[in-house]
Amino acid sequence: MPAPGSRQKEEGATGSSQCSQGSVLPVPAERAAQVAPFYITLPAIKTPPPALPVAMAKKQATRVYFGTILRIYRMPAMSSRPDSNDYLSLFLSDTPLMDVRAPVEFGKGSFPSAVNAPLMNDDERHQVGLCYKERGQDAAINLGHQLVSGNIRASRLEAWRQFTAQNPDGYLFCFRGGLRSRLTQQWLYEAGIDFPLISGGYKAMRRYLIEQLDAQAEAQSFMVLSGRTGTGKTRLLLDLPKPVDLEGLANHRGSSFGRQVTPQPTQIDFENRLSVGLLKAAHRHPGPTCLEDESRLIGRCYLPDTLCHRMKQAPLMVLERPLAERVRIIREDYVETMLADYCERDGLTAGWLNFRDYLLSALERISKRLGSERYGLLRTIMTAALDAQEKNGDLGGHAEWIKVLLTDYYDPMYDYQLSQKEDRIVARGSHDELEAWAEKQTSVKRPVPA
Repeated sequence: MPAPGSRQKEEGATGSSQCSQGSVLPVPAERAAQVAPFYITLPAIKTPPPALPVAMAKKQATRVYFGTILRIYRMPAMSSRPDSNDYLSLFLSDTPLMDVRAPVEFGKGSFPSAVNAPLMNDDERHQVGLCYKERGQDAAINLGHQLVSGNIRASRLEAWRQFTAQNPDGYLFCFRGGLRSRLTQQWLYEAGIDFPLISGGYKAMRRYLIEQLDAQAEAQSFMVLSGRTGTGKTRLLLDLPKPVDLEGLANHRGSSFGRQVTPQPTQIDFENRLSVGLLKAAHRHPGPTCLEDESRLIGRCYLPDTLCHRMKQAPLMVLERPLAERVRIIREDYVETMLADYCERDGLTAGWLNFRDYLLSALERISKRLGSERYGLLRTIMTAALDAQEKNGDLGGHAEWIKVLLTDYYDPMYDYQLSQKEDRIVARGSHDELEAWAEKQTSVKRPVPA
C-alpha cells in the first residue's frame, strides 16, 4: 500500500471517482488549472485518498474528504497573500478589514477600518450556539451549514465578493481567527477568490490595542490645547503637527450642546479608535502629541485613567479669540452646521423640528446650573431666534442667547478651571500664533535609523 499522501495511478479523464470511505465534491472547473494539492495528515490513517487525475484536473478540481485525511487545494503561492498577525501595520495603514462575526458582535465593538459582512446573522448564531452547548461541535457545524445554504449562502458570498473586489489588499477575521474565518476563506476560495485572514482574529487585535493604549499613554509626550468655549479649539487642533481629536473619535463636542446627529461609538469602539490614533501619532514626526482639553467624559465615552492622568500633567496652550468671533463660531458650528446635518438626515420638515428640539433640549439639560430665572430668559431668547429663523431664515437672533450663555455661564466656569492650571501654561495666542509656535516644537528632524 502506498504511503499516506502518495499519488495513485491516474484514473480516466471523465467522471468523478468514488470510494467507500469518502466522496468527491465538485469545485468550479475554472479553478482546476490553478490548484495545487497538499495533504493535512491526521492520526489513524488507514488508506490514502484517491489520486486526482491530471486529465480530470484540467476539467474539474475536487475536494476529497476521506476518513481522517482532508485534501485541500490551494492557489499557487505566487498568487496568494499570507495570513497576517502584523497588527501594527494593519492599523497604521487603515487596512480594510472584513468582520465576519454576527451583527450583534460587531455592534459591541470592532475596528476603525472594519465593515461587517457576517457568516451568520444574530438568530443563526444563537441557534448554532445553543446546538453547540447541547449537542457538541459537530452538530453545531452541521446546523450552521443547514442554516446558511442555498440563496442565503449565495447572498453572503456575494457580499464577500464585493468586499474583496473593492479591497484587494484587505483581510478577513472572526472572533478568534478560527472556524468562521476558515469557512469564509474556503467558500471564497471555491468561488475563485484567495483572501487572507488575520491570525488570532478580533480577540488578538483587541488585546493588542488595549495594551498599546496604556503603553502609548505612558510613553508619549503630550501638549494640551485649552481655551474658552467658542474659540475654535478643534479647528486649531486639526492644524497642529500631531493631533489626536478626542471629540472626533467620541463623535461628541463634549458639552451639553455637543451631541451629533449620528450616535456615539460604543466604549470599545472609542478605545480602539483612540489606541489607533495614538499609534499613528507615535509614528509621525517628533514632538508632543496634541490633545484638546477634555474632562474624563466626552458624552458617554470615557477616557482611560492613564491618559487622563498624563493630560492633567501636560503643558497647556491657551487659544484666545474676541467674543464676537466666538459668537460667530458657535453659531456656525451649533446652528448652521447642525441644522444642515439634521435636514440631510431627516429631510427639511423633520430635520427642522429635530434641530429645534436639539437646541432647546441642550439648554434644558443645564437648567439647574443656570438657575430658573436665567434659564427662563435664555429659553425665551432662543425660542424667538428659532421662530425668526423658521419664518424668514434670519440667523441674527441666535447671537443674543449665545453671547449671554458664554459670558454668564461658560466663561466664569472656564476661567476658574484655568486658574487652577496657570503653572502649566506654556503659550497663549491666536490660532495662527499657536500654530506657528507648535510647528517650532516639531522642527527637529527625526533621526534616520541606521
